Amino acid sequence: MVVEGIVYRYRVGIPWRDLPECFGPWQTVWKRHRRFSGDGTWDKVLTALLAHADGAGLIDWEVSVDSTINRAHQHATNLPRDTGGPVELHESAPGAA
Repeated sequence: MVVEGIVYRYRVGIPWRDLPECFGPWQTVWKRHRRFSGDGTWDKVLTALLAHADGAGLIDWEVSVDSTINRAHQHATNLPRDTGGPVELHESAPGAA
């Protein structure tokens, strides 16, 4: 029931505290999820499921990659912006010819 509670929480997108009581105390479900995440249990489960599905021919490993670029506005970052200088002015660095 704990694993079902974890899956339900992610599928529905609710906070841990709003987990229905039929899955047990939300603290227990959260602690088990955190423990499984920390010790690599979820990674092992995913690896086993992928191996089983691949062996049954249920996975298409074809990948499509495009070169789309999405640029953020200069104020969309949290990093300080260095203004001025050769890069900003599109000038050559000193000594470059």
